[in-house]
Amino acid sequence: MTSTLPSSKRSVAAVFALNGVLMASLISRIPSLRERLALDNGALGLLLLAIAAGSVLALPTAGRLIARTSAADVVRLGAFVSATGLITCALGAFVSGSVVVAAVGLFLFGVGSGLWDVAMNVEGAEVERLLGRTIMPRFHAAWSFGNIGGAGIGVAMAATRAPVVAHLAVVSVLALLTVLVVVRDFLPVRPEEHHEEGPPRSAWIEPRTLAIGLMVLTFAVAEGAANDWLSLALIDGYDARHWVGVSGYALFVTAMSVGRLSGPVALDRLGRRVMLWVSAAAVVVGTLLTVLGEWAPLVALGILVWGLGAALGFPVGMSAAADDPRRSAARVSVVSTIGYAAFLTGPPLLGALGDHVGTLDALLVVTVLMAPAAVAVLAAAPAPRRSSVDA
Repeated sequence: MTSTLPSSKRSVAAVFALNGVLMASLISRIPSLRERLALDNGALGLLLLAIAAGSVLALPTAGRLIARTSAADVVRLGAFVSATGLITCALGAFVSGSVVVAAVGLFLFGVGSGLWDVAMNVEGAEVERLLGRTIMPRFHAAWSFGNIGGAGIGVAMAATRAPVVAHLAVVSVLALLTVLVVVRDFLPVRPEEHHEEGPPRSAWIEPRTLAIGLMVLTFAVAEGAANDWLSLALIDGYDARHWVGVSGYALFVTAMSVGRLSGPVALDRLGRRVMLWVSAAAVVVGTLLTVLGEWAPLVALGILVWGLGAALGFPVGMSAAADDPRRSAARVSVVSTIGYAAFLTGPPLLGALGDHVGTLDALLVVTVLMAPAAVAVLAAAPAPRRSSVDA
């Protein structure tokens, strides 16, 4: 098994990156989507709700699918459904002009993303466990680099007014074909095969798992608010040009990538709790600077600090959920489901709030959520692990 570890590590990183490319490709065309369908912020938030609804419905089943098949098979399925959904959304919005068809496409994209997300995190947690050191944030950094690439392409496509359908269709097909190749190097490990004595109990009733889920949810809001609304907030709040708004989002993703690349060293030295408390504080400071800064360099600094602060919450939550390999798929599935509740409730709530106070000022909600995040961080301390031999 260890002889395949380097190739599996590279494969997992590639799958994370490809997932990030697809997400950023969609996000980079949200302003065009809003314009083409003539939606206000509240209506756009409801449309984006379809992504989260699909993810939340798919996430609870992902653990069972992994146990019955493999993480590689579930990633393949998720990639296929995601690509199909993204193309359907583009066709619905920009060919037929149908909000309903676009919503169906976004729902399928959410289903595929949910399955793909759990499976790649389960595989990443298994690789991390076998390596015996923190590496999960770097897998999420690969996702962020994929986001940067996808956002960069999106900036170019938006600036040149390239057809959205062609843009999203080409990216979706290329990502799917690449996934089908790279998952061949996944480790043939099914975490649910690590049995424990007595009848299994649901991960949904484990206090530590639920607390980790809450922590992931709050950091997911910090990340998701930027994903869904940062570019629009800069456009609406500062009267920035379209490409400048998308560039602000790209800057956020770049900061997250730096945080995730450098995070493992700091996590191994300082521990999860200290790093997550620092991260929560950075999110608060960064969001305040972004919303209240007014001066462009100060706003840019705020976006950087916000991105650094949001970098570690989600990946550390995945690692914490998978500390015990015996039921890692079930726990990762639960934590992911709770975390994705942020994407279920966030877009419509922030959209509705944005219609009343402005898109930019609505982002201040993120600062409030860092208070419960600081408390929930207490659950993220490493749980006792079994070695791969014991398990």
